[in-house]
Amino acid sequence: MPSRREVLASGAALLGTVGLAGCSAPEETTTEGGSGGNGQADANAAVAAEWNTMRARVRDAVALGRAGAPDAGGALAQNVFARFENAGGEYGAHEMLEGTDSEAYEGFESALGALRSEGLSAGDLQRASDAADTATGHLADAQGALLSEGTAQAYDLQALAATVQNTAFLLETDNPDAAATVAEDAQARFEDGLGSAFESADSDTFDSLEGSLENLVSNAGSGNSESAMANADLAVETAVAGSYSLADDEHAAGAGHVALFGAMGWDAAALASLGGPSLGVAHAATLTTYRARVADAAWLVAAGEREQAATVVTDVFAHFEGARAHDGLESAAADAYEGFESGLEALQTAIEEGEDIAEPLATVDENLVAGIEALTGEAAPVLAAAFFRARVADARERYRRDEGDAAASIAQDLFARFEEDELGFHEAVEETSEDLYDAFEEEHLAGLIDAFEAGDSEAVRTHDEGIHSTLLEYATTAAETPVVSAGEAAIVTARGFDAAVLDTLGNDDRAQAIAQRVFEHFEGDPGGYHEALEHADAETYEAFEAAIGAVSQAAENGEAVYPPTKTFGGEAVASAYAVVEAAGGPQREVALGIAEDAFARFESARVHELLEEADRNAYETFEASLEGLVEALDGGGDVASAAESFANATQYAQFALVDASEDVPLDLDLAGAPSGGHSEESSSGGHNSNLSGGPNVVEGVPEDADHVVDMTAAAFEPEELTVESGDTVAWTFVGGEPHSVSAYEEKIPDDAEYWASGGFDSEEAAREGWTNGEGAVQSGQSYVHTFETTGEHGYVCIPHEAVGMVGTIVVE
Repeated sequence: MPSRREVLASGAALLGTVGLAGCSAPEETTTEGGSGGNGQADANAAVAAEWNTMRARVRDAVALGRAGAPDAGGALAQNVFARFENAGGEYGAHEMLEGTDSEAYEGFESALGALRSEGLSAGDLQRASDAADTATGHLADAQGALLSEGTAQAYDLQALAATVQNTAFLLETDNPDAAATVAEDAQARFEDGLGSAFESADSDTFDSLEGSLENLVSNAGSGNSESAMANADLAVETAVAGSYSLADDEHAAGAGHVALFGAMGWDAAALASLGGPSLGVAHAATLTTYRARVADAAWLVAAGEREQAATVVTDVFAHFEGARAHDGLESAAADAYEGFESGLEALQTAIEEGEDIAEPLATVDENLVAGIEALTGEAAPVLAAAFFRARVADARERYRRDEGDAAASIAQDLFARFEEDELGFHEAVEETSEDLYDAFEEEHLAGLIDAFEAGDSEAVRTHDEGIHSTLLEYATTAAETPVVSAGEAAIVTARGFDAAVLDTLGNDDRAQAIAQRVFEHFEGDPGGYHEALEHADAETYEAFEAAIGAVSQAAENGEAVYPPTKTFGGEAVASAYAVVEAAGGPQREVALGIAEDAFARFESARVHELLEEADRNAYETFEASLEGLVEALDGGGDVASAAESFANATQYAQFALVDASEDVPLDLDLAGAPSGGHSEESSSGGHNSNLSGGPNVVEGVPEDADHVVDMTAAAFEPEELTVESGDTVAWTFVGGEPHSVSAYEEKIPDDAEYWASGGFDSEEAAREGWTNGEGAVQSGQSYVHTFETTGEHGYVCIPHEAVGMVGTIVVE
């Protein structure tokens, strides 16, 4: 089947043959009370355009459910709710909806919760679809109350275009039945409400859209994907063209048009999240190997081998310049990229000139850590675990060479990094398993330091093996095979270069033993790495095994080990990319295609010139953010962050198009974006003076809290936490509207006292208290509770229960 990009070209050709009215600028007209002109009506159009993005995303959630990804759909719905809750300020989507139509506001939130909890989570797609209809209907009602009739109808037509776009990505991800259902829904919506007004405003475009929708339904139903995609693209273009005919002001139509591009950005991000780990995980694994290799350079300096140490640093630099991680790091974290390269230069100079290397060594590592964090997000702790295992292996090699103090120093440094929560490693292990956390830190890492200092070789062996097994178990528990495999690739690379260090130091036997151990470790399929690589890329798999064999052979023959180790390192890094990319499936490529299409459409769109003329800074910000999303999808950057940035840039563009840049909500943080026109008081950041907390709601986070749970706009993070009896937990506000922390009476142990923010003695009292404004945890506050009774304690945020804001504390 042709790609979206190929079909887009044919669709554009079709569009060019129908001579659509509305593609050229019509005579501008305005109606009283409409979205044309200056002032509040303009800002209203920008907010209503943001509601259109929300309408599109709500239907995206159902589309994901129909594509067999209900969990992803539920997560998307929760993200919509979170962004909505955080959209404060006079012209924020949240406060404007509440102020425009309180019934629509309450109905939207309720329906959005039902979409997730009663529909997608329950596996009931019809309920999900009905809830989406209700939620989007409430937003449409508010648009109708806020805008002129023509502009509201234009936004309805653009919302229809967003739904039609879903059929294309469903077809490209091999979900023809889901695509057919979505196409039929779009056609029904067009015939039920949009058709009559549109036909009278622009009959030629109406006929084209009506025909393309009919053909889309027919093609999708018969399995003719190529024609279906061409007609989907034609329907989108005709709907957009028609929206300019319906709107009372082309700039208002333009605001809705850029919102449609924003919806495409969210589509791309949602699909990318389905395609396994991002390429950034492989980039970050590459950077993890550099951390280990630079540490090897320091080892060589300590051993008096400065020449070889300088060679190592030079080769790291050379590898990076040609590595796939190069562009990924530069795109994801420019400061870290520049800091890493300048740090390498400074390190090489210090080595060659016989100077102290501590400062440049720290600079290199700090920037690598920053890069790993930017590239891989939630997978960063797994790569941190790989780095710790590599460094523990270094420490044991130093101990074998009668360098007990150096070995202890390495272990102490790791302990400090863990306590500082480098790359979120400490919190991630603790949240994953209290038992693994205790085994790693208290039993084995602390025990290894003592063993090194005492010269207890048997204890060193025990704790070394314990660390490796514990951290591998953590990785396999916390992450999927592709992420674990990327970490394993970093470890075997590091160990291969350890063999080269020991060969340089004159220990061929140990170098050969390490190479053999790397081979045996790989053959043992740690975390599924061996099998994943073999299935992902047979050629890389065979080259990997041959390369480690060459390292072992060189050591056995008394030859230089470093040259074949560089070859092996290259194959090991390639293995990380092979496994990660194989896990991506078609979704990653489709996601990239959507973002690239959005960029191509914008470049030729009517709104392109409108935005550029309206506000040059908003135009450049929008285009740069869209380009950043494309780069993140293509280069393995942080797609979620890039999508958020593009969404914010889209909102800025919406306000700029209707001459309301000064009214951009304050919580947007964009270069060049003006401060919003609403007051600071109206964007209170989750504080309401009409609400009260209670005796166990405190300011800040108590220092004696054993655990902290973040309360985001729509979720407790972590959702499940394991603690010991006697531990104190603090739930701290980090976003959204005020929250409650209220135990479910039937989901706590029978012998446990009821607990809730506000100090209530029953769930009924807690719920009644919330309706009276009691038990609220607001900005800058925490709710604190000490657990004594063992067992599972289920709890909920009462005001956000509908969107699934629930959690569990397991007390052991």
